[in-house]
Amino acid sequence: MTNQRFITILGYVATFTSVCMYVSYLQQIGLNLSGQKGGWLQPFATMINCIVYGLLKEKRDLSISLANAPGVILGLITFVTAL
Repeated sequence: MTNQRFITILGYVATFTSVCMYVSYLQQIGLNLSGQKGGWLQPFATMINCIVYGLLKEKRDLSISLANAPGVILGLITFVTAL
């Protein structure tokens, strides 16, 4: 396997795992809405991290920003419902 092919496969795996991590917030949102409030700090930190890394660095990385989009949206929803 060439180095470039390995990097491409690694990129797909990393994108898939990051999206899975952010989608896991759906369960916490459901718990928050049913009255079992969770912590607000971790989803808030995730949301900020996703915004800063993908969009605010000097050379923007669109693929990272797209992979982080669920983290921004679901982190925000989880944060708001946890308050």
